[in-house]
Amino acid sequence: MFPHPHTAPQPVPTDLRSWSTPWPAYAPADITPAELRPDGIAASVRAGWAEPATDPTTLGWEPRQDAALIPFDVVNGRPRNPAGRTGRTGRNLGKWGENAAADPIVIADTDLGPFVLLIRRDDCGQWAIPGGMVDPGESAPAALVRELREETGVNLTDATPTVLAMTYVDDPRNSDEAWVCSTVALFRVPVPLHAVGADDALEARWFPFTSLAGLRVAIAAAGGQLYAAHLPLLGHAAEFLAGGA
Repeated sequence: MFPHPHTAPQPVPTDLRSWSTPWPAYAPADITPAELRPDGIAASVRAGWAEPATDPTTLGWEPRQDAALIPFDVVNGRPRNPAGRTGRTGRNLGKWGENAAADPIVIADTDLGPFVLLIRRDDCGQWAIPGGMVDPGESAPAALVRELREETGVNLTDATPTVLAMTYVDDPRNSDEAWVCSTVALFRVPVPLHAVGADDALEARWFPFTSLAGLRVAIAAAGGQLYAAHLPLLGHAAEFLAGGA
């Protein structure tokens, strides 16, 4: 699990978010934690979640740009978040630039209506999609199956998902120079499969999913809260299901 930001970002007004809008006074906060600074990077690299570069200008950017889910620019050797200014600089993720994730949304089509499989994250205690980062050299389809199996014990290796979106994720660790984009895919099963929380998940549970609003009510009734960054991703699934597919 990557560390989370502990530095408050500079507020970014909506009309100044675009990089094409001049903002001479822009002074984003550096959110790079000790684990990713020169004195701590070696341990993070050994742990397997961080690339060794502490300066993005030393990297070759063309291959990363070519492989990116969402196109992005590089200015003076530094990547620029495709969603615009964030109020944060540096990185609080494993890689500079785009960090590719995979988010499997598993729906059980029961007689009582659809149910969705969620996990309770161990970092914030909120309910979320059982997803995570794509490993180096790994494909997004493989990452979808691996993350699901690691965090819930559910093995859908032989299933064929429907890709709902390849999209930017409003992750709290995002900065101007490092951000998350995800392949969001839908798996359908006939009944809720046995699931247990593991790895980065404290627990796994099936929730009724007739609508996003209904899901939030069900989670609140269980004393929990939905992870805000995953609300738009679940919205893609809700729209797909509402379309009768």
